[in-house]
Amino acid sequence: MLRKFEGFMKGINLGGWLSQSSLEQSRLDNFITKQDIGTIKTFGVDHVRLPIDFELVEDEQGNEREGGYRYIDNCIAWCLENNLNLVLDLHKTAGYVFDDSAYSSDFFDNEALQERFIALWLRLAGRYGKYHQNVAFELLNEVVNPEAADTWNKIAAHAIAKIREIAPDTWILVGGTRNNSIVSLKELAPPADKKIVFNFHCYEPLIFTHQGAYWIDGMPLDYRMEYPLTVGACIDETKRLIDESFAYPIQEYADMMCGVQFFRSFFAQAVEVAQKYDVPLYCGEYGVIDRTKPEATLGWFQDIHAAFEEYGIAHAVWTYKEMDFGITDEHYKGVFDELLKNL
Repeated sequence: MLRKFEGFMKGINLGGWLSQSSLEQSRLDNFITKQDIGTIKTFGVDHVRLPIDFELVEDEQGNEREGGYRYIDNCIAWCLENNLNLVLDLHKTAGYVFDDSAYSSDFFDNEALQERFIALWLRLAGRYGKYHQNVAFELLNEVVNPEAADTWNKIAAHAIAKIREIAPDTWILVGGTRNNSIVSLKELAPPADKKIVFNFHCYEPLIFTHQGAYWIDGMPLDYRMEYPLTVGACIDETKRLIDESFAYPIQEYADMMCGVQFFRSFFAQAVEVAQKYDVPLYCGEYGVIDRTKPEATLGWFQDIHAAFEEYGIAHAVWTYKEMDFGITDEHYKGVFDELLKNL
């Protein structure tokens, strides 16, 4: 059996608020409010994942922006009032973000940027470590380059050691390369202590969950797929339209249908790693783009949910609203009640 990530078993991301947004005052004040957190509580979840960008709390030179902490403070307070926990996810640090390779070109070779990353976490830990029963720390969202695995392990180990001097009892989440791919969990260093969680994301098969996505090179905007379908068909289409590297994680499952058995088999490798080190597992992001037919999305959710439940894998859906994946958006009105049952 897996160790459970108690208190963080079923959650919702708050994407597009304190990260991947303009961070303008009107956005910060209005995109997520206390009322939204109350609404999320009614969905039957136990936590939210809160992505933040470093610019919220510091400028390009590293000087603190004290006003930015107010939004994190408020969100934690609203969650506590609603008996919800919170994963504080550093989605972007100075010199690194998952979706801009040029901006992120030297983070893993630049000691000054790495020290700044750790310094930011020390400030966050100093401020939020006291909430260790309710707030977990996610070191960094989606390391992309698989060649950075060893360097990332060293950076993460250093960060964890420093955070532990301030926040000895806080859960700390660590993910692998290839955008937190499940296949990279085996590259992670053994956990430093008993309060480490191994974290992955699952948008497999990506050609289905990101059909028509404007940000993926080669993806036709009008491309659509049905569900269920075979994994092999997804691999073929991935190679034809975008890049075969996106099919790498699912190559060995080509003979399967996309369904419960696929997710069961796909997750088994993560479960094996987690059991080896006796760490909880957390899928910090999963979801389907809103170009997909709602009924097809529901089928995918039902299948991945069944595998989460079978293994006891904690998870948080991407995302609450907008951002092309918002589960509360009008697109899902007809299947929303069933979606909630399968979060």
